[in-house]
Amino acid sequence: MNIAIIGATGKFGRLFTAKLLANPNYQLTLISKTARNIYEDNHRITAMSIDATNQKDLKKALEGQDLVYCAVSGSDQVAIARNLAELKPKRVIYMTVVGIYNELDGENGSEYNLDNEKEQIPNRNAADIIESSDLDYTIFRCGYLISGDEKEYEITKKGETPKGYISNMESVEKVALEIIEDTNKYSRESISITKDMS
Repeated sequence: MNIAIIGATGKFGRLFTAKLLANPNYQLTLISKTARNIYEDNHRITAMSIDATNQKDLKKALEGQDLVYCAVSGSDQVAIARNLAELKPKRVIYMTVVGIYNELDGENGSEYNLDNEKEQIPNRNAADIIESSDLDYTIFRCGYLISGDEKEYEITKKGETPKGYISNMESVEKVALEIIEDTNKYSRESISITKDMS
């Protein structure tokens, strides 16, 4: 399977790349502005130092990909989401943050909700673009990323209250790998993957 990671040099991108490389069935295209500073091309890796907001460059990078995992934060998200919606890769996992729908409750991270945190605006705008597209997508809404037990997570769907505002990176990887193995799983859904804080 050919998998592209946008944001491959970020905190999560690096860990997920290492996880995927443990499976010889995955061929990786690693995309970020500095990818070639971190990764070297080999029989399983193609590193591409590009700006994913540039649609022409991104189109070339995504040719022949079976799945795209987007792990980008910040204001570039909107342009990247728009590019993905227009380029229409086969399958997309788009990683963003809990709180974009004001779904966190009062005692469990509500300060991170869109209405209370202006930095959530590009996260929500990007998610809106993905959801209104005809992409085969899954949106991951994650909390603050820490390292922990991959089994310590709860999944909630859009319209439900997440269990917390912290996520184990290993849990996010686990759910992503489940989708890679069964691309119908959580198709066209927005799910939160967080630790139960109760």
